[in-house]
Amino acid sequence: MTHSMVLPVDPSAAAGRGGQQGGSDFSELSRRITEAGLLRRRPLYYSVRFGLVAAALAGCTSAFVALGDSWAQLIVAVALALVFGQLGLAAHDLAHRQVFSRRRPSEAGGLLVADLLLGMSYGWWMNKHTRHHANPNHEGKDPDVSPDILVWSRRQARRAKGLPGFVGKYQAALFFPLLTLEGLNLSFSSFRALKSPSMKKPVLEGSLLVAHFVVYFGGIFAVLSPVKALVFLAVHQGLFGVYLGSVFAPNHKGMPMIEEGTRLDFLRRQVLTSRNVRGGALIDVFMGGLNYQIEHHLFPSMPTPALAEAQRITERYCAELGVPYHQARLIESYRVALRHLRSVGEPLRAREG
Repeated sequence: MTHSMVLPVDPSAAAGRGGQQGGSDFSELSRRITEAGLLRRRPLYYSVRFGLVAAALAGCTSAFVALGDSWAQLIVAVALALVFGQLGLAAHDLAHRQVFSRRRPSEAGGLLVADLLLGMSYGWWMNKHTRHHANPNHEGKDPDVSPDILVWSRRQARRAKGLPGFVGKYQAALFFPLLTLEGLNLSFSSFRALKSPSMKKPVLEGSLLVAHFVVYFGGIFAVLSPVKALVFLAVHQGLFGVYLGSVFAPNHKGMPMIEEGTRLDFLRRQVLTSRNVRGGALIDVFMGGLNYQIEHHLFPSMPTPALAEAQRITERYCAELGVPYHQARLIESYRVALRHLRSVGEPLRAREG
């Protein structure tokens, strides 16, 4: 499947037994998931997981101070990129209330992890991600498939001009190199969003973001010479961006787009546009549970350790309904995503011909 594949209007059985509004198919799945106890909080799991991430962050900081002005700091930069990736996954779980069931502690944790530790606006990202969950792969409604630098459908490619029009021709080859800029893009977008009317706490978030970068840049340039500092920043931010992009890219890229007017019930809207990544415990840690993308979209507040069991229940249930359920190995999911990027860029390459 590729992103150029579009779900038709009123597809056969698309609305399910409950129709667009009833959602009886999802209700039955939700009942099975609830009876299995998969929606209950897992405080021990998150205490251990977040404790390990905090210890890794403290370890990187200590190693950075101890090594001083040395090229060995590039090892710390690599390790810190992985830690920042895990902080991003922690902020994601907090935003979805997987850790705490109540809004206030979830928000407080999200502001601490995202704004102060990561340098990314919690409010901006949560608004964007909530819209993605509501309409995954829906052109015009899902911000993750909006034509910014890359194009995600041939329709977008035919309309693309300027930078998207140029990059779109070669976007499959440029995809991973462009990910090196994703960390910087998140920070830049966060500061830009502080002026948005949708930001609920712009002063607080702005203060936390400034505090983050004062400590981050101040510490790096205080310890390292200018050249080493710039190389450290390039390695850290570049690998951090690649890590985040490598986690999020396999989940929806190469799955069907939903066109305006298509009627899908909640279960099919989430399942048909998502792909799981198989791979065992190592992939679970690397992707922070987002490898169970189908189950995460169906039950966003489900704690990460419950997703594996939810996957088995959901796959069986989709087989009962005859709903396609897609999984792939990590490398194969990247191949699908890159093939899709090359395919949808074809109209731009055809202009040159």
